[in-house]
Amino acid sequence: MTQNNSITDVENLLIGHAQDDTALTGCTVILCKKGAIGGVSQRGGAPGTRETDLLRPDRLVQKVHAILLSGGSAFGLDAAGGVMRFLEEKKIGYKTGPAIVPIVPAAILYDLGIGDPSIRPDAEMGYQACLNASKNKPAEGNFGAGTGASVGKIFGMQGAMKSGIGTSSRDIGGGVIIGAIVAVNAFGDILDYKDRCIIAGARKILPPSTKYSSDRFANTLDVLGSMVGRGIMTFASKQNTIIGAIATNAKLDKAAANRFAECASDGITLTTQPAFSMFDGDTVFGLSTGRKKIDINILCAFAPLVFADAILNAVLNAESVGGLPAVKNF
Repeated sequence: MTQNNSITDVENLLIGHAQDDTALTGCTVILCKKGAIGGVSQRGGAPGTRETDLLRPDRLVQKVHAILLSGGSAFGLDAAGGVMRFLEEKKIGYKTGPAIVPIVPAAILYDLGIGDPSIRPDAEMGYQACLNASKNKPAEGNFGAGTGASVGKIFGMQGAMKSGIGTSSRDIGGGVIIGAIVAVNAFGDILDYKDRCIIAGARKILPPSTKYSSDRFANTLDVLGSMVGRGIMTFASKQNTIIGAIATNAKLDKAAANRFAECASDGITLTTQPAFSMFDGDTVFGLSTGRKKIDINILCAFAPLVFADAILNAVLNAESVGGLPAVKNF
């Protein structure tokens, strides 16, 4: 068992949230002050990212100093400037000679369809997330990058449900820890991968008195397979994307960190249907912070499960807001 069931169970990582609870948007920072070997998997059709090219194995820079997950669509990438300023003040970054340049890859999700779309995470919010960063288990649900997150948008926002941000971790033996943090803003439905039942997703239009049951869900795959689904895609929400990070205290090089991220993204396949649509910009960062030795095949066998658990925690801890019901009171 890990201490907190949190990505912060992995050494040398701090997590900080900042959000605007009125505008319903926010950002989350993963600080790696000692640096971490980084990789990335980008499998969605509509990504919004920053500094992901340098994570390729054949690129010069070896370590990242933070990862930013943000709402606000492409506007939210501005929050990375605040993370860079915070790290520069701490003299943390890639040493170029005359200057220190913090390496801060970032990914965004689209949450402009809920709350106030004129307010987005900016450099000040990114800086505040760094000030809030700690080794404690980060808050789950409507916090940070998950503040305006939602799922199940085949019928648009009127049929969606509230989601959020979640974290998880697992001790896989030999002192090796895997941890994940995920902001869940999927086009599709979210399933419990153990029994394949939908727990959050597109809703049927039913009387408010109807009790919670799987019959209240439209089932996005069923809709897509129908004549209605073929026509409704014109109106389906394009306000989506699952973004997150998977981390370990195992020693990885950049090639292995990229493979680690790629395998972790299978956690989206386990829990989300459909996964990796053209309406989603699904992006997963991989981080290695330690020196534990383990076969990469073992690490990658558990990575999808840890990532999937974080996705479920994001949905289960969400609170109803912005006219969208959450699992807790659906």
